Amino acid sequence: MFRSTINVRGKIINLSSPKVMGILNVTPDSFYGKSRVKDIDSIINQVSQMLNDGMDIIDIGGYSSRPGAKHIIESEEIKRTVIIIKKINNVFPDLPISIDTFRAKVAEKAIEAGAGIINDISAGELDDKMFETVASLQVPYIAMHMKGTPDNMQANPVYENVTTEVLQYFSEKLNRLSQLNINDVIVDPGFGFGKTIEHNYELLDKLELFNTINRPILVGVSRKSMINKVLGTSPENALNGTTVLNTIALTKGANILRVHDVKEAVETVKLYSMCDC
Repeated sequence: MFRSTINVRGKIINLSSPKVMGILNVTPDSFYGKSRVKDIDSIINQVSQMLNDGMDIIDIGGYSSRPGAKHIIESEEIKRTVIIIKKINNVFPDLPISIDTFRAKVAEKAIEAGAGIINDISAGELDDKMFETVASLQVPYIAMHMKGTPDNMQANPVYENVTTEVLQYFSEKLNRLSQLNINDVIVDPGFGFGKTIEHNYELLDKLELFNTINRPILVGVSRKSMINKVLGTSPENALNGTTVLNTIALTKGANILRVHDVKEAVETVKLYSMCDC
């Protein structure tokens, strides 16, 4: 059984019961328009609503990782995120905040501002200082699998066996992290990051195998193209598909659902928890 608790700025979060992570994008070009927010008042109102809906953790990102997104420099990412983290931490001091970044300096500044978790889409691949930064900060770390970079990840990704290769990837990463005494690690298979639709559904089908690495599992499928391309719809109309896939993920051992729609995800967790699934 995995270590079921993480320590977020002194607050113990028990992941043996599924948690909901709300997405807050402080970017102008995220793939789902309604997740973008611009002014401070709108952000506070949105966070307040997400909390009322039952959100456990908020994930703040200042760099869009969608294919073809505009590149921004490190200082701009820090500028976008740090002021928001400080404001949210001031208004909602008990809310655990995650910083969604692959840059070590951004992660460091975000933790200084009040964030308590680092969510890295590259698991240290895009910044060789990330692991030592996490070790120094001693905060929970979400390591995601991505094949390539946001610019090229969807350019014909190829695997002999996607599940086996992603599991091996995490085995190697966890060994390196353990050597640095980084123990609060959550793994994210990286749905939509360097995977075809078939790869994504194979990973979802085999998600229970990730329990063998004894770390909590985060699943982020919210409104993604693995839903839209199958159903012939758009991110704006993908809530039902998101709920279906989140339910499947819960039955296979997901511990955190990263979502745009908190209320619906919380309801999904509540109904799932009523069953001996």
